[in-house]
Amino acid sequence: MLDGRRITQIAGGFLVALILASPAFGQQDYVGRFDAFAGFTYLNSPHVSLAEKGFHLQAGVRPIRWLSLGFDYSRSTGDLTLTPDLLVDSLAAQINGTIAALKAAQQLPASYALVVPSGSTTQTFAGGPQVSFHHFKAVTIFVRPSVGFIHEVAVPRPGDPFATQVVANLAPSGQKIDTVVFYGVGGGVDLNITKNFAIRAQGDFVHDHLFKDTLKDSRNTVRLSIGPAFQFGGNVK
Repeated sequence: MLDGRRITQIAGGFLVALILASPAFGQQDYVGRFDAFAGFTYLNSPHVSLAEKGFHLQAGVRPIRWLSLGFDYSRSTGDLTLTPDLLVDSLAAQINGTIAALKAAQQLPASYALVVPSGSTTQTFAGGPQVSFHHFKAVTIFVRPSVGFIHEVAVPRPGDPFATQVVANLAPSGQKIDTVVFYGVGGGVDLNITKNFAIRAQGDFVHDHLFKDTLKDSRNTVRLSIGPAFQFGGNVK
């Protein structure tokens, strides 16, 4: 599985390649009032071995040529892995103590290690400004603050009786649900095919702390997306 650093390097290289491949350096004649995007997204949080795939939607309006105001939504599904070292100290100490006692009583194998794979569904909701650079005909470069809410549903899938007991204590309903604020930075590039149509590649690097009652650490999350983008409406001079 790719970690967050490697994903960011790949995305950065891809964006640089697109910019360097641009043969046209004249400023864009047409910048549409409205902007929309729909594409594939990949979400990765290496700290909890989270990897998800899904879709990403954006819509915005340009009050002035270089500034967009819009809304951003993504939904992705995948898997993560929970181990005692990820839990808050009190829970980890309790679980590790129980495992040690059961091993001593030969009720668990000496090599036993608690690992709980989990299904995960994540939604992100964001809105705000985006600054775009229209100085090249072939590409549009953009950057933005990335601030919003992240909503995650985790469904543990214990694989043995002891793990099942632990999950029953941590998530009696069979799932954990949380919504928190995330913050970070994002950006990308549009490869302009026509004045109204482009291929957009973009990424966001954000920080959040989901499930504070269970997980001791906050985490960094990378979201990469690619797909078609459209601009339309009156030309913003």
